[in-house]
Amino acid sequence: MRRTAGLLLTLPLLLAVACSSSTKATSPATPTSPTAAPTVPSPVSEASPMPTVSGGGFGSKATITIPDSPPSGQFVVNTVSEGDRSTVNKGDWVTVNYTAKDWTTGKDLPSSYDAGGKPQLYQAGSGQLVPAFDQSVLGKKVGSRLLVVAPPAAAFGEQGNTQLGVGPGDTVVFVLDIMESLPPDSTLSGTMTQPPPTMPQVKDNGKAAVTITIPPGQPAPTELQQAVLIKGEGKQVKAGQTLVVQYTGVLWSNGQQFDSSWSHGGAQALQIGTGSVIEGWDKGLVGQTVGSRVELVVPPALGYKDQAQGAVPANSTLVFVIDILEAV
Repeated sequence: MRRTAGLLLTLPLLLAVACSSSTKATSPATPTSPTAAPTVPSPVSEASPMPTVSGGGFGSKATITIPDSPPSGQFVVNTVSEGDRSTVNKGDWVTVNYTAKDWTTGKDLPSSYDAGGKPQLYQAGSGQLVPAFDQSVLGKKVGSRLLVVAPPAAAFGEQGNTQLGVGPGDTVVFVLDIMESLPPDSTLSGTMTQPPPTMPQVKDNGKAAVTITIPPGQPAPTELQQAVLIKGEGKQVKAGQTLVVQYTGVLWSNGQQFDSSWSHGGAQALQIGTGSVIEGWDKGLVGQTVGSRVELVVPPALGYKDQAQGAVPANSTLVFVIDILEAV
């Protein structure tokens, strides 16, 4: 839930912020300019010549060796090693680690395996990222390592990307490791416990928004309340990470639902612990673990304060049930 106008930070806005001209690029998946959209060739699985891949294998930085010959100009997606988990479909939230090299110059490019690097999280087939990322993972299995040769139309176009050191019209080679894939209707498994009786009670509805029932006659709390309904066994959430979540929010005053990820097509991505969302989310989600279902009761001081926001009146106490599906 955002601090300013509007509710949860939706995908298009999140990407618009990440891709603004004033934002430093941190990943080769930074999209090309919307005004430069060359026709992307259909990917093939083999071409000549081809780079070779060595190194420690899936989940570690690859070594990419470039042939002496110039690239063929084809968009190539080759499976170096195939995973045995779920297949990536359009709209899935995909987590990808990557190694990259500029074929044209022979220079290594920033990698998610470098110090300070992080995996790329995005919706497959959304059209928001360069085709080398956006299209290459479709139909591939989680756990796979892919070798991607991206001509300009599948990478950074004729303008290149100066922040990443990619020149105009350069061909770029990526090695992509597909770490995780979450369909937008993903839900948590595990036994759900109820919070204390003074907090709203929760009914699980499977692949739909949970039902939240406000305790009758109970005054709205003035401090943040939180309860872990399902305890996840994943990594701990840290400030600055991007989370993939399912969530539902209701008003304490009347139990009316005012927002839910299920109303936005399913799981959503947001940054936590940086002031991008309301303070109650920053305080309540940092330190939780991936795979957890968390209930938060957020007083006005940690929510929208005295500002009305859409269906949320001013000075509202808010109740959320949030499933933490992934953290990157």
